[in-house]
Amino acid sequence: MTCLDKKTLILIPAYNEEKSIGKVIRNIINECGSVDILVINDGSRDKTAEVAEKAGAIVVTHIYNMGYGASLQTGYKYGVYHNYEFIIQMDADGQHDVCNIGTIYEKLARGKHPYDIVIGSRFIGERSSDSMKVGIAKKVALGFFNMAIKLVTRKKFTDPTSGLQGLSRRAFTAYSLYDNFDTNYPDANIITKMLLNGYWLKEVPAVMHERKSGVSMHSGLRKNIAYMFTVTLNIVVVVMQFHLIKKGRKDITEELDLT
Repeated sequence: MTCLDKKTLILIPAYNEEKSIGKVIRNIINECGSVDILVINDGSRDKTAEVAEKAGAIVVTHIYNMGYGASLQTGYKYGVYHNYEFIIQMDADGQHDVCNIGTIYEKLARGKHPYDIVIGSRFIGERSSDSMKVGIAKKVALGFFNMAIKLVTRKKFTDPTSGLQGLSRRAFTAYSLYDNFDTNYPDANIITKMLLNGYWLKEVPAVMHERKSGVSMHSGLRKNIAYMFTVTLNIVVVVMQFHLIKKGRKDITEELDLT
């Protein structure tokens, strides 16, 4: 059984996931025992909230659908308010195997050099999920994002769109602040931003499964194109903001030195 610190919160954003959310929560409890599980019910039209609460989770409900990123940020704010030290976020559809929790927690909390953000990748390690079906449009987007991150930060990532992540208090506190987190597409652009700002990030091998129910938020060619364009634009904005802020700080330092 995976043992977690009492100050660890499992965060699950959910929208119309009544068919899978109960099993996900029960699997986490079987893996981790007594652990706080927070489900952000993002204005679901089905019984997601009731099923999650019955399975043993804490449920916070948005009165209308605000989107995946906004649900994550609600969870981060909850984590800050209730003084958690770590957050491990998973999807509600059952794609993320609960065995990943221990792998992420070890890197997040117990290493000699703990990381701020640990990302579960389906594309690395002996347990990489070769059976996972990734569409051509998604493959193109992943390849492009990997290249963009490496070009800007000199760091290599294989799965920048992974929703399976562990966060230190330092990281999720930063995410909880207004305008610090992209609530539309918090993917490669956010990874780029955190790397540029000196946060420690690490990818670890992850076991993932095919979606059994529900619909991916990136399903369809049109959505994938819009997603790729938006995230790319946001990466450009992140880089521009970083260099403008850096230049501003340099100018202030030089002005202070002159005086």
